[in-house]
Amino acid sequence: MSEVEQVRSPAPTEDLSVKEAERERLKDEKEQVDDEELVEEEEEDEEALPHSEFLDIFEEGLARIVQDPLLCDLPIQVTLEEVNSQVALEYGQAMTVRVCKADGEVMPIVVVQNATVLDLKKAIRRFMELKQQREGGVKHISWRYVWRTFHLVFEGEKLEDDKMKLKDYGIRNRGEVTFMKKLRKK
Repeated sequence: MSEVEQVRSPAPTEDLSVKEAERERLKDEKEQVDDEELVEEEEEDEEALPHSEFLDIFEEGLARIVQDPLLCDLPIQVTLEEVNSQVALEYGQAMTVRVCKADGEVMPIVVVQNATVLDLKKAIRRFMELKQQREGGVKHISWRYVWRTFHLVFEGEKLEDDKMKLKDYGIRNRGEVTFMKKLRKK
């Protein structure tokens, strides 16, 4: 054999090591592809979380948040509006108006500091709707009938002007407003 032929033909051990290196490279590539597919499947599993399980996880987290001393007065099925109201109360941006019904029930209604009578009426309506959703009971209240039949009274003065601010009537934080039945005109 000539020198050229000897250089061109690899030794049997060199041939095996090249083949082994190629096999290792292919094996590593296959493992990498398998790992990527596994990660994609896990991501799909996370995205495919059933709605009911998602709600359970969300409610558990919400229950932990509501245990905070600032939010402990709120119900378990709290709404964002209720959380925002509670935070506004803490910062002095809102006030609680205690609305007393004829049956003795007192409703703590949260309104902004510069709220009008109409804002208070809307907050009472929202409070009652949330209460009914949580406790069940009457499905529909005719608020038109309620405001035609009853009026709100603070220290003997009727809150008749919907555009007037509560402060102008002298209502402050923890002020008590009463539902009173209107007298019929004869």
